[in-house]
Amino acid sequence: MVDLAKEILRTRPDFVVYRPESSDGSSGDTGNEHFLVFNGPDGSLMAVWTQSTREGASDQRIVFSRSDDGGATWAKPKQIAGKGSSPTTKMASWGFPMVSASGRIYVIYNKHIGVNDIFSHTTGLMAGIYSDDCGKSWSEEQEINFPKDAKWDNPDPAMPANWIVWQKPERLSQGKYYAGFTRWISPTVRAPAPMRIWWAEGSVVEFMRFENIDENPEPKNIEISFFMTGEDALQMPLINHPDHTVIQEPSIVKLPDSRLFCVMRTTLGSPAYSISKDEGQSWSKPVLLKYSDDGEKILHPCSPCPIYSVGEGKYLLFYHNHDGHFEKWGPEDSTWHRRPIFITRGNFAAKDTQPIRFSEPEFLMDNDGVAIGAEGGRADLAMYASMTFDNGDAILWYPERKFFLLGKKIRIK
Repeated sequence: MVDLAKEILRTRPDFVVYRPESSDGSSGDTGNEHFLVFNGPDGSLMAVWTQSTREGASDQRIVFSRSDDGGATWAKPKQIAGKGSSPTTKMASWGFPMVSASGRIYVIYNKHIGVNDIFSHTTGLMAGIYSDDCGKSWSEEQEINFPKDAKWDNPDPAMPANWIVWQKPERLSQGKYYAGFTRWISPTVRAPAPMRIWWAEGSVVEFMRFENIDENPEPKNIEISFFMTGEDALQMPLINHPDHTVIQEPSIVKLPDSRLFCVMRTTLGSPAYSISKDEGQSWSKPVLLKYSDDGEKILHPCSPCPIYSVGEGKYLLFYHNHDGHFEKWGPEDSTWHRRPIFITRGNFAAKDTQPIRFSEPEFLMDNDGVAIGAEGGRADLAMYASMTFDNGDAILWYPERKFFLLGKKIRIK
């Protein structure tokens, strides 16, 4: 029997948002990830995440919770989208929030319709709901126009695109919400993946700007501009297979000179970065991330590596500090090698080709590689995370083993 009271303390969290009711999946809540905490319009902290028995299970759904005491306690999560919310709904995944200028809260997500092109939790339409009373009640679901990409998506009109928005959209472009997203390439328009591992499936990175959120549109009337589509999409070679692109999970910060800086995971043992000089309408060709122009590559496997702005020209990058070879594990063992977590502190360097210089790695936390959860569980510390600020302190909100949902205060120098 797993001692949940002991396991929840392994990473020494400062906040506990959610603890599943069982350790074996019998309670249906042992998958918790894509954990996005944000500031509510009423001064509360709010959170949305994807919950399930395990990642990819048919009961995958979007839940919402709130805290009125700065994260010390959280309300019992309420399901707001996904299977069971109505007789005809199927799984919903990877919800992300946006708050309009007047305080309307939107949650947008991937809506599964019962057909799979690659993975069930990535093949889907875009749908959304909103709340005008700080999460007490939610609108009916509406589908949002999300055009398929003729270069990368399945040409069958009955098959949706394969996409994930990973981080919270931020007001990065013309004062409007802007986000990068992973577009997984349909197997119908590319050669078979040359390696039998999930992260070898083809992918590119594109971007979107939400044009009219502050006008409080119905979800079906949300207007989105798309950038870097088709052949322009950001691409990086799969390790040892230069003709096959794999790049995922974009995380974006603004530089003091108004350029945008995006970090993405790859299979090459290091993240990649790209720069936009025009508020995200175009992006440079990705290159591998280093500690500085003349420094060593930053080592990290195919795992989320978020970067956050923590002050004018100051940034935090979260990463594993190895290239996938960790203890007895190798790059294909992503359930096991996605740990521990290190941080590196970045400072703006205006004249450098890579305009952020990073410090030496600082150890942040580990869970000792103990698996927990349904069907054998997980042992990873993959950073499907988010960040908020309280009186100048940064709080990292993170899923621990895609099981517990926790928060940790991060010192800002």
